[in-house]
Amino acid sequence: MKQDLLITGISHRTAPVGLREQLAFADDEIGAVLGRLRHQASALSEAALLSTCNRVELIGVSAQAAQAAAQAVEFFAAERGLASAGFAPNIYRLEGREAVRHLFRVGASLDSMVVGEPQILGQLKAAYTQAAEAGSVGLILHRAFHRAFAVAKKVREQTLIGHGAVSVSTAAITLARQIFDSLEHKTVLLLGAGEMAEATARQLGRLGVESLLITNRTFDRAVALARALGGTAVPFDNFKPYLKIADVVIGSLATSRPLVALDELRAAMHERKYRPVFLIDLGVPRNFQPELNGLENVYVYDIDDLAAVIEDTRGERARAARQAEEIVELELEAFWRWLTGLDLVPAIKDIRANIERLRTVELDRHRAWLAALPARERSHIEGLTRGLVNKILHQIVSELRRSRGVADAAYVAEVARRLLGGDLVALADTRAALAGPLDDGEESED
Repeated sequence: MKQDLLITGISHRTAPVGLREQLAFADDEIGAVLGRLRHQASALSEAALLSTCNRVELIGVSAQAAQAAAQAVEFFAAERGLASAGFAPNIYRLEGREAVRHLFRVGASLDSMVVGEPQILGQLKAAYTQAAEAGSVGLILHRAFHRAFAVAKKVREQTLIGHGAVSVSTAAITLARQIFDSLEHKTVLLLGAGEMAEATARQLGRLGVESLLITNRTFDRAVALARALGGTAVPFDNFKPYLKIADVVIGSLATSRPLVALDELRAAMHERKYRPVFLIDLGVPRNFQPELNGLENVYVYDIDDLAAVIEDTRGERARAARQAEEIVELELEAFWRWLTGLDLVPAIKDIRANIERLRTVELDRHRAWLAALPARERSHIEGLTRGLVNKILHQIVSELRRSRGVADAAYVAEVARRLLGGDLVALADTRAALAGPLDDGEESED
């Protein structure tokens, strides 16, 4: 049966952050999740899992896409203790060419909240590596991911899609400046030391923040980043007392539960005399409870809130995005020719083997008089018959390859296989057996 690419999942385009965080997977659990998925989703032959703040997607290969997608959805629901009916309206399923196009667009950051942002390519590479280490990547996903990486590189090199892109961190700064007249003399507390948090902290530093406090589960990482940014590292187990002095708190940690409880922030706000505090939540799952917004002078913005700020600048990169889409389409066609050609490989091998066998049978019928010829002449005849076979094969294979991607390509291949297949070879074998070796000078019936 024909194996096809399949993508099913949710993204910032179809689901709010509250749902995305319920279905999100941490990096350190993806390998085990893929192992259980492949065991329970029998219709999947290959699988990878992409889980970011903006999307949770299964990227798989199956000969039964509908069944595989349904199995995957039920699996994710069971893994997260949810009823699949609750998020069914938010799920999308893409198959075949559409799935390939989506994968290439995601890698090229054309489907990102911030068109042109560079982080998604690294996340896609991490998803491939995790799947490869879990042993769930085969021929098709290996090729698909590597072509997606190549497409992303080409888009970066040949367009200006990343030039002047407004990132999530830039959007966060824009909102912060709406809350505070000036960021000078402000204290920033950074929860997490990842790439997005670091980018936000660097921009805040350029705007003159007075103090930067950094905490991370791996304290050495916090120390290294604090040294690079001129900040102060704080032990992760002891960051909450600093809430009373922090004007801006950036949360970007992978967490299964909120980092700051309502009562904890209420107490901190009392100590800071209810001076405004801005909580920037870059995490999925979220680092801060939405209920914190109910406290006086507390402003919480999550990843979806930042999208509105980003949307205002999308038009500036529209031209570059159109160029990128053209690159995606060209690469899609090339990949699709390769993928559909996989179905013809067995037929081409069979046809080649059968024609070669016919050649061998016919030479055997003439072996008596061939044996009497000088070696040089026998070599010439061998070359002549082999050349004739190659010319016939070239014509057949060329026509089959031209039919790739056409709905009846597999039918054409099967007809060719049967016309040049076992029955014809069997007939030649029978004729050879009945005729026996030909004497010198005896002519073939052909």
